Amino acid sequence: MEYIIIFIAAVFVNNIVLSQFLGICPFLGVSKKIDTALGMGTAVTFVLTIATIVTFLIQKHVLDVFGLGYLQTIVFILIIAALVQMVEIVLKKASPALYQALGVFLPLITTNCAILGVAILVIQKEYNLTQSIVYAVSTAIGFALALVIFAGIREQLARTNVPAAMQGAPIALITAGLLAMAFMGFSGIV
Repeated sequence: MEYIIIFIAAVFVNNIVLSQFLGICPFLGVSKKIDTALGMGTAVTFVLTIATIVTFLIQKHVLDVFGLGYLQTIVFILIIAALVQMVEIVLKKASPALYQALGVFLPLITTNCAILGVAILVIQKEYNLTQSIVYAVSTAIGFALALVIFAGIREQLARTNVPAAMQGAPIALITAGLLAMAFMGFSGIV
């Protein structure tokens, strides 16, 4: 039951983008097409899960053991950057079309504060390794869900007659705000 609560809370109630406002750059930048949003969501899910596992193990077995907790942020950033480079290499070989579709957005994962935020939140919430993995996967699913929903709405907005003053960023931010309010409706579940 505990893992189900972590899952529901991370995906719907405390959505990393819509509730905690982490990962806004790729949320606004990659969300113009559903295909690109799905690719970014998949890449973030992979990197977020692996990064959380690796950073958790480094924190518990190296930083805490040697009293180097103050290096947490720097070490986590280096681990995330290395993992993103590995994902980039794998995508380039395994799926060139997805690699081309993501283009400049793949390096955005390196600077995606959602990944660093989740790695740090797992330590702050004092989760064990299994809880950390569930939280990371759930958060990534919530990120991907918000990204795909927002991309679908933006595709529809591109086909509608939006006033000139509202085109682009203004309508995107208003839509993101409405989407965040919609996700607030889940707050009574957990």
